[in-house]
This record gives sequence, structure tokens and C-alpha cells, in this order.
Amino acid sequence: MRLLVLFYSTYGHVHRMALAIAEGARQVAGVDVAVKRVPETLPPQVLQAMGAVEAQKAFAEVPMATVDDLADADAVVFGTPTRFGNMAAQMRQFLDATGGLWAQGKLVGKVGSVFVSTATQHGGQESTILSFHTTLLHHGMVVVGLPYAFAGQTRIDEITGGSPYGASTIAGGKGERLPSENELAAARFQGHHVAQIARKLSA
Repeated sequence: MRLLVLFYSTYGHVHRMALAIAEGARQVAGVDVAVKRVPETLPPQVLQAMGAVEAQKAFAEVPMATVDDLADADAVVFGTPTRFGNMAAQMRQFLDATGGLWAQGKLVGKVGSVFVSTATQHGGQESTILSFHTTLLHHGMVVVGLPYAFAGQTRIDEITGGSPYGASTIAGGKGERLPSENELAAARFQGHHVAQIARKLSA
């Protein structure tokens, strides 16, 4: 059973969450996990002005995905930063190129799941995941979230991401906050949960 973790990251927060998703998925026997990223669309001078060039070196060696990678996977866990309550344009552009897969029903019955990051605590974590689900449902995917079986999302002793829709992290206005251990634990749980469901469906 093949599980793909597909992400876009600007400053590395979503990349860190993607690695945690993959870690959780690999704990399920018989699951082959791949981590890939969607192409960057911003020109180098813009990334330089944003201070993202150095941050992106940390995941520069992660393979670039093609739309065919979606068809080859039994489950796909998508990761994106939030842009005004929606997915980042880089992820949107990648998904907008999947019309051929849609026309052939290539993703029907596959498991789809989403995780995100935002700058602030109420920066659209839930709306981004829920609006992302619309695309997955148009493709006929089976949507999986982060159940409350992961008790960490009920914590009130610290600021934390995470909702029943998917794992998330809060990056801070300048990207200064890295994913907390609780947020990484949520990502690992989600990866494990998705892999278990996908293995049952593929059987």
C-alpha cells in the first residue's frame, strides 16, 4: 500500500509536519511512504525578499511531485500553509493540473487527508482544511481527518493547533514558532490513522 505525503512549505513549518505525518504512517506494517513537494511558483527575488531562501534549503532535496504520483498512491496526505483562509497558490496550481486524473476517475476511492500551518492561532486552520476537502471530494476521494482519539487536541494548557479536520501548527507572524511536540504528535497520529484506513480499503 502506497501513501504519499505531498506538501508545499515556505519557511519549513509544513515540511516538519510532513515528516511527522510520514513517521506516523511508517508505523503501520505494509505501508510504503513517500514524501514529495509541489513546485515553487514564486520567483527567486520574491523568495529572497520574504526571507524564505535559507529556510527552503532544508527541504531542497525533497523530490518534486508530478500529478501522476497522485494516481500511483493509495492515500495522499496534503500539507499546505494557509493564505487568507485557503490553501497556498502553489498547492492550488498543482491541483488545478489534475483535470486529466479527474476525467479518468483516477483518484476515486483513494484516501485523502490534509494538514496545515497558519501564522496566527485563528488564521484559517479549519477553513483551509475544509475548503481543501472540496477538491478531494470532487475527485471522489475518501476524506479522513484527525479524530478526538488524539486527545492532544483537547489541551488547554498551551496554545496548540489541531482540530478534527486535521493536524495544524501555528508559525507566528514572522515564522518564529516551530511546531510544538503536541502538534507533531497530532501529525504522527494523523499519518498513522490515514495509513491504517488506507490499508483496510486497499485490501
